[in-house]
Amino acid sequence: MTNQRKLIRPERPEKKDGQARSMRRKQAPPEQTNAEEFYYLKQMAARTPMVVVLTNDEELRGWIEWYDKTSIKFNRQKEPNLLIPKHNIRYMYKEEELRKRGRRPR
Repeated sequence: MTNQRKLIRPERPEKKDGQARSMRRKQAPPEQTNAEEFYYLKQMAARTPMVVVLTNDEELRGWIEWYDKTSIKFNRQKEPNLLIPKHNIRYMYKEEELRKRGRRPR
């Protein structure tokens, strides 16, 4: 006895000039995901105390008042407010994260 298996192939859409090539390519991810915008807006609305670490290891404490494509306006208590270019920021985090880890601010 010979079992004959039937090969089933899914139907392919008809190929039109140049369309088959574009169907196989993955779409590039969007250039902007709005994750940065969402994060800044959330911190601004809550006036979350933040720590900004600059590229020269200086730490600034305050809250974000506004931002644009290239910079953030950083407000501080008892010290002048700053306009910080984003390329000078190494990283930033919520000040409460320091307390959660049991570390004291510098």
